[in-house]
Amino acid sequence: MSEEIKPIKRSKELAPLSREHHEGLLLGWKIKQGLKNGTDHSLIAQYIQWFWEAELQEHFRKEEEVLAIHLPADNEWLVKMQEEHDDIRARIYLIAQITDEDLFIQLAKAIQEHIRFEERTLFPFAEKVIPLAEMEAIYAELIKTKEKDKWEQEFWLKK
Repeated sequence: MSEEIKPIKRSKELAPLSREHHEGLLLGWKIKQGLKNGTDHSLIAQYIQWFWEAELQEHFRKEEEVLAIHLPADNEWLVKMQEEHDDIRARIYLIAQITDEDLFIQLAKAIQEHIRFEERTLFPFAEKVIPLAEMEAIYAELIKTKEKDKWEQEFWLKK
């Protein structure tokens, strides 16, 4: 009998980052569906660049400049977060130059694993060590929103 997977209860203060993680997981799903649908690789690469500029770049900024400053700088989880952000950035920049199916799959996997790490390890750690007043300040910064463009070509849907 398999063990039941229970949803992670996230603090209100970090919930905005978790909601953005859902969009990151959708990115991976959309890449895989697009490949399965035979979508032109250049369109998938364009979508990845759009997602980087419209969503992911700002998400990384929030984690690095809003959340991370409240954690010990030498913390192993914080170091891992930064290394993974750098790796994902490098993959996205490479995809801007080379539209390759294997690179798309590697990016989707890297993002999925990174989100799992943050949700299961980094965020619970942050919720334990960051004082409530600082968590509230983080939340106030995280809920500031910017107008976002919408991607119109839903290549991940079966036509």
